[in-house]
Amino acid sequence: MSAQTDPILFEAICTPARSLGRRGMWLVAGAVLAASLLIGTVFALFGAWPVLGFTGLEAALVLGLMALHRRWSARSAEALLLTEGRLLIRRTDAKGRQEEVALDPYWARLRLEERPGRVSRLVLQQRQREVEVGRLLGEEQKRDLAGALQAALRRYREPAFDNPQLR
Repeated sequence: MSAQTDPILFEAICTPARSLGRRGMWLVAGAVLAASLLIGTVFALFGAWPVLGFTGLEAALVLGLMALHRRWSARSAEALLLTEGRLLIRRTDAKGRQEEVALDPYWARLRLEERPGRVSRLVLQQRQREVEVGRLLGEEQKRDLAGALQAALRRYREPAFDNPQLR
């Protein structure tokens, strides 16, 4: 059976947190421009009119970097697919490059590595091969993903068969 016809037993799509929507982005842009204009006006009133250009450049740089980060984070994603024959990890980075890793789900082991003062690591291991998953997630989301993926792998390894003759 090919991977496309295998039923999907578990699927998780991880994306980076984006707390600002389109409206929030416009509000931040307005606040940055207003602050820049206010600072530039105060300095211009004191006779330091060249500061106007620098505050304008600074505002443009801040807004440009925010827009660039927003566009790059929109492209980043990680998909975890568990099918009958494999556990597929498909990543897309901020530049649009894709990477795909396939593991045998029967032998894949999941572990959550605690790291004091930092976000923990969620690692899938198969023999000597280790693959970190959930890089884009925060601490709580990693714990949720670990629980759900662990349960899916357990159901895969220990299927419950319903035999009507044994009822």
